[in-house]
Amino acid sequence: MTLVLTAAKTLPTDFGDAALAGRVWRPELAGPSVVAVRADGVYDITAIASTMSALCEVSDPAASLRAATGERIGTLDSLLANTPEDTRNPSKPWLLAPIDLAAVKAAGVTFARSMLERVIEEQAKGAPEKAAGLRAAVEAQLGGDLRRLKPGSKEALALKAALIKAGAWSQYLEVGIGEDAEIFTKAQPLSAVGHGMKAGLHPRSTWNNPEPEVVLVVAGTGKIVGATLGNDVNLRDFEGRSALLLSKAKDNNASASLGPFVRFFDRRFTLDTVRAMDVALDVTGPDGFVLRGVSSMREIARDPADLVAELIGKTHQYPDGAVLYLGTMFAPTEDRGEKGQGFTHKLGDIVTISAPALGALTNVMAHADQCPPWTFGAAALMRNLAGRKLL
Repeated sequence: MTLVLTAAKTLPTDFGDAALAGRVWRPELAGPSVVAVRADGVYDITAIASTMSALCEVSDPAASLRAATGERIGTLDSLLANTPEDTRNPSKPWLLAPIDLAAVKAAGVTFARSMLERVIEEQAKGAPEKAAGLRAAVEAQLGGDLRRLKPGSKEALALKAALIKAGAWSQYLEVGIGEDAEIFTKAQPLSAVGHGMKAGLHPRSTWNNPEPEVVLVVAGTGKIVGATLGNDVNLRDFEGRSALLLSKAKDNNASASLGPFVRFFDRRFTLDTVRAMDVALDVTGPDGFVLRGVSSMREIARDPADLVAELIGKTHQYPDGAVLYLGTMFAPTEDRGEKGQGFTHKLGDIVTISAPALGALTNVMAHADQCPPWTFGAAALMRNLAGRKLL
């Protein structure tokens, strides 16, 4: 299937009111530029913000972005058309993931449904054929509607004690309803892929799924300055075999997708907008398979601000800022092929994650070793910016 990207399908529905920033690779400069995405085109604003990280650190990123002037690179449609790797003209600019020096972190097990699926993975030991039989047993064992349970509350700790006594406790329940959230490193700074690019699956994985998430953008001070969308590509078989394989399940080439743009907070778009956001997932496979769903951030067990407080503060700092995947509300369980095997990706799947206020993030699934390798790191960025007299 040919991936066709357009501005109309990429931008937020209220684009005219949105303060949108992104990053573009400029071949003639052999490096990236921070850009403002506007109705009349895409503008290079690197002269006032050499990195996205730097833009996030100013007192009012949305106001600075709106006031910034710079060179017009072209239309968004022209950049989108040149972004997919298989049809790209390397002599013309293309979109990148919209973050650079920020740490790429993720919160796990923040929604009741995905928490149950993690428990099932653990008990299935990474074998998808065991999942269907375990699902009913696990739900019956836990009982009640866990969506109403506040993590760390008196009621949650009482359930924890009861489950431990019954021999039914799990490491996933610990971070799902216990006092401490799971915050892990998803990827290294500058390694994420963006809208329209290939997203990577480990070639040995046979049970995996997309994880559509809202991603908060956090300054080095701990201030939440904006949001974007993310796909926290997940290998259910690897993590199911052992939680110690989390890094192999989560951090592979091209396995962290972010975009399409950072939308900065202002009076129209706030953290409360994020709290009330509906997120849609669409998967279209080369085999004709279609998966669609919509879930609400209202179902998150831990407030986004509380998750950021666990990420950054007196016990942990990120001077270049961080982005935080807030956890997935989706855990697709429908059989895609053989009965009892559940959902797993096929190469060539087109995955789109969307929300009206953030636009749409689309990727094509491929094996991680067949995605373009990550070669442009922090040292290369510093050399490039210094050569352009931007440092």
